[in-house]
Amino acid sequence: MVSELLRPLLTTRGPFASVYFEGSHDTQDAAAHRDVRWRGLREQLVEQGAARSVTADIERAVMDLRPPIGRGGRALIAGADGVVVNKHLLRSPAATVVRVSELPYIVPIVEHGFKYPNYLLVTVDHTGADITVHTNSTLGDETVDSGGYPVHKASGAETAGYGYPQLRTDEAACKNLRAVADRVSELVDDMTADAVFVAGEVRPRSDLLAALPERIAERAVSLQVGARHSGHANNAMVAAADIVLDDIFAAAGFDEVQQDIHAQFLKQRLDVIGDVARRFEAEVGRRSGLAVEGLGAVCSALGQGAVETLIIGDIGGATVVADEDLRIIAPNAIVLAEQGAAAAKTVRADEALPLFAVSIGASLVRTDERIAPADGVGAVLRYAPTLHGYSPVNAVADGGWWPPQNR
Repeated sequence: MVSELLRPLLTTRGPFASVYFEGSHDTQDAAAHRDVRWRGLREQLVEQGAARSVTADIERAVMDLRPPIGRGGRALIAGADGVVVNKHLLRSPAATVVRVSELPYIVPIVEHGFKYPNYLLVTVDHTGADITVHTNSTLGDETVDSGGYPVHKASGAETAGYGYPQLRTDEAACKNLRAVADRVSELVDDMTADAVFVAGEVRPRSDLLAALPERIAERAVSLQVGARHSGHANNAMVAAADIVLDDIFAAAGFDEVQQDIHAQFLKQRLDVIGDVARRFEAEVGRRSGLAVEGLGAVCSALGQGAVETLIIGDIGGATVVADEDLRIIAPNAIVLAEQGAAAAKTVRADEALPLFAVSIGASLVRTDERIAPADGVGAVLRYAPTLHGYSPVNAVADGGWWPPQNR
């Protein structure tokens, strides 16, 4: 998902200014701290030669984006035509990062993560559901009620002309839940939701999960708290605007539903890293050709579009070489020459490789202690490519990945 969100960078003209900093808003004088922080950022941008217009664009972005509640980081990337990325991060970077270079620097986004993916919170009972929609950093809500009453059978034996109360009750509940399932499916398809969180009492929650199409149910997560009309859903809407995981668990009495949502997102991030680490180690161990490590092998696999997931570790200050148009990258001039291109530029590997991965639709993960690939970079592959003498015409279907517009 991060890869898709960063694709606009591929059609943006450089040079780029990439800025990452601690953007918390958890004290009364947070605005004053932001102003002081910005002065320091501006000095670094000027020192590194950022254009005056780019610096002005970044200043407006820093000042205009609504601050988060609690702690978190900020990510800003601006090109020649303005700010392209302006997001809150789940966690603050360990240190402020300011880079002005030919390529954007996106590793901190991969490491710390945008605050909120797109998701739905569905608080359901047998009469319908309240749905909170979080998409593109905005919130909305709606209620689904198909009118399939009654949903509670009579307490006595009298039917009073209603026929069999249990049958009518079950039919009404099923009608309501089908309406909710249909609406959830529509919303997921429209917004490309990463997750669907289902809250409510046990029976309606389970019945809705069973009613969802398989493709939706696969991304649905059942929350064990939050009955409908209990106030949880509305609290979650307010809280979802901008809260960081660390603050949620520290805040006494904070809404249980929102705690569960954030815990699930953290678990998903850790699960993804774990799955990639296990697959990488397994493929390397069996020498299947479906995992590679080191600058040379990863550059070659990226050039052939074979990378499914790029694994970014401690690349340090390593560089790669590229042709004049930045369409082909290689670990050194000799390897680049083997591809029929002359080395015209030297760029940082931690900028070029992640951006190349975005251009071919690969996923990106930042390594933790579970995996340490050679040269600080590895990849899980879609297929086993030939890692020597790959053809530059196969790098990307349109004949190249950079620069945009002006090549």
